[in-house]
Amino acid sequence: MWALGGAFAVSGVLHLVRPRPFEMIVPRRLPARRALVYASGVAELGCAAGMAFPRTRPLAGLVSSALLVMVFPANVQMALDASKRRSTPAKAATAIRLPLQLPLIWVAWRTWRQGQGAQGAQPHQRTTTA
Repeated sequence: MWALGGAFAVSGVLHLVRPRPFEMIVPRRLPARRALVYASGVAELGCAAGMAFPRTRPLAGLVSSALLVMVFPANVQMALDASKRRSTPAKAATAIRLPLQLPLIWVAWRTWRQGQGAQGAQPHQRTTTA
């Protein structure tokens, strides 16, 4: 979970300071590519911040899993673009990246589910008979 928060923080900053590489992987049919890159960067920073605090971690887990699902088409676009090039390292990196999204989504989802269990738990109350 901490690794996921750290990855979101780094990626979110990169989306904001170097948006061009991310614009190139936004599916071509989507409009306003730069705005989408900035929005996803801000969302990633929000997820990273939410993961840092126990109180907001469950919601951050839910939002993180949704965000990872929403950006999956960009990763597919990157893989399609790489498959058209001769660069074997680029092809390998994108082929590896796609299946790695699934464990990231699972970690984020699990973070939310664990928080749901913690919120539903009641503290043990001692009953006395008088």
